Amino acid sequence: MIRHGFILLTFCTALIGCAEAPAQERRAVAWDGLGKDPNRTHVAKRRVTTGAPAASDPNQERERVLGTLRPYSEAWWAVQDEIQAENDRKLGAKLVICPRCVESSPPREDVTGSIR
Repeated sequence: MIRHGFILLTFCTALIGCAEAPAQERRAVAWDGLGKDPNRTHVAKRRVTTGAPAASDPNQERERVLGTLRPYSEAWWAVQDEIQAENDRKLGAKLVICPRCVESSPPREDVTGSIR
């Protein structure tokens, strides 16, 4: 009886291992240089052509202006701050935080004071 249970347990473990295997990941393969490059077909499928990406980037003009200014001058810092603000805005648009992960408790009193 124990022998049959062990065989059944081994069989179920093997099936679970097969069920958890990821379904054909698209990762780069180490190519030895012989034959056809296996990575080339994947790269061609992932490549997407977009029309004029530079026109939609407001920082491109700012970076051009930044290159003409004297480094670390007041005008240089103003343009640099605009570039950083735009980058922060783009990141904020992409960043998604789960509402349950953020505490929505009201601000508490200062707890760093004395224990009295």
